[in-house]
Amino acid sequence: MTTLIEFPAKAAFGRILPKEKIYAHARPGKAIREKFVAQISKIVWQYKLSPETVNLAAKKGVPEIEIFDLHLKTSEPDEAILLCIDKAIPFPLFFRLIYEAQIKTVAAFKRPSDADASKWVVEGYFSSDWIPASAERIPMPVALDLGKLYEQLLRQLMPLPPRSGESLKAQVERLDHVRSMQQEIIKMESRLNKEKQFNKKVELNAQLRQLKTGLQKLTTKGTEKHGKNKNQFSGEAGPSVVKNLDIGFLEELTTESTKDHGHG
Repeated sequence: MTTLIEFPAKAAFGRILPKEKIYAHARPGKAIREKFVAQISKIVWQYKLSPETVNLAAKKGVPEIEIFDLHLKTSEPDEAILLCIDKAIPFPLFFRLIYEAQIKTVAAFKRPSDADASKWVVEGYFSSDWIPASAERIPMPVALDLGKLYEQLLRQLMPLPPRSGESLKAQVERLDHVRSMQQEIIKMESRLNKEKQFNKKVELNAQLRQLKTGLQKLTTKGTEKHGKNKNQFSGEAGPSVVKNLDIGFLEELTTESTKDHGHG
């Protein structure tokens, strides 16, 4: 996605979210807190996309969609910071990273756990390119409900479009497989370049061809890339499971937002 969405004015929330509120609910370790201080200037809860604000029905797993603006001290925040915020907020999130008049959107596929609906699973992150923060906005996608809106917004960040009839979950799983195979190919090519023995080079070449054939099957048939979109946040640690906290805590998160601009 190389464009910005113009969300409805009625959905504007615009409250600064103190970092301490995130710490209280996600319970990050000292190292993560230090990254917050070093990399994040402030967090603004910019929009709440809910049945009341966008007139779309809630769906299972998507009762609301939150849009957070992260004002950065560095151009690429650590993914652990995003995961920490995702852990604290039991709704699908989109992060708009803002740095030196540039902006990019980042989000993970976030869903209730199949094994325990009281917990959420956060998959790997996807991101747009950096574009000028002053770039023209486009209208929010038209959707029948919040679930379909979430699909459209998240798919705009993905490097490959969905196949015919492919669910969002299946698409994310395919992209995760693509990412894994790409990493295996890089490792295999490195081994091949270092190998001196002819017989082993032949064997490695055969394995490399097999990997590339498998990768081609996952990325062809209507799955060309959209422009220059990249999955820059890899989610290499795999899916993370977080508890579905009582949504009553959302009010608590912002009750003192005017007093604390998130420093520390």
